[in-house]
Amino acid sequence: MQLVFTFLQQVEIIEGKIQNAPDKGYEIGVFIGSILPFVVLVLIAYAIYYYNKKRLNKE
Repeated sequence: MQLVFTFLQQVEIIEGKIQNAPDKGYEIGVFIGSILPFVVLVLIAYAIYYYNKKRLNKE
């Protein structure tokens, strides 16, 4: 429950920052910053998958 409450607080903080932002560039930065960790995790997962697949086919 604490995790959900913390997540909702973060959303409110981000929304407040976007509303008070000086220009649209800040909104784009927040969007990229929120998507980037997921992209990095997907790339790491794919690299591990590819490495293991290559290793299994080699044996």
